[in-house]
Amino acid sequence: MGEASPVPSPVHTAPGAITCSVVPGDERLKFLPRVFGRRYIQGETAVFTWMRRLCRNYKGGFWDFVDLSNGGFYLRLVRDEPLAICVSTNDYVGAMSADAASIVVSLFAINELLFDGAHELDDAYYALRDYAMQHTECREILRAID
Repeated sequence: MGEASPVPSPVHTAPGAITCSVVPGDERLKFLPRVFGRRYIQGETAVFTWMRRLCRNYKGGFWDFVDLSNGGFYLRLVRDEPLAICVSTNDYVGAMSADAASIVVSLFAINELLFDGAHELDDAYYALRDYAMQHTECREILRAID
């Protein structure tokens, strides 16, 4: 089995900071069922759907699966260019990195599943939000999810 590889992430690094690691290729098939449980198809679909809703120019792409050291996770679009994000429900309009946008859509997707009764994802939502709080783009992330 491959080991998760730590990736440089745009977070403020301080002692005790939450770290992230990309799930290696040979572990990818297990990731979605591990993090979303029986709702793994619904969870993956929700992430991609939220990206399409919030980013008009999103046309698909490769996504990394990311584990967080605090037990959280997110799906991260692999893309170098910033994304224009528009959240009509709170009037947020702005640009952010693909990493930050991926955190936003993962939070929206987890929240959608929570609303649908997936209470086992409570901790995952707050773990990802805690990670977002140390991200260099935390202000944009928080404005987008507000």
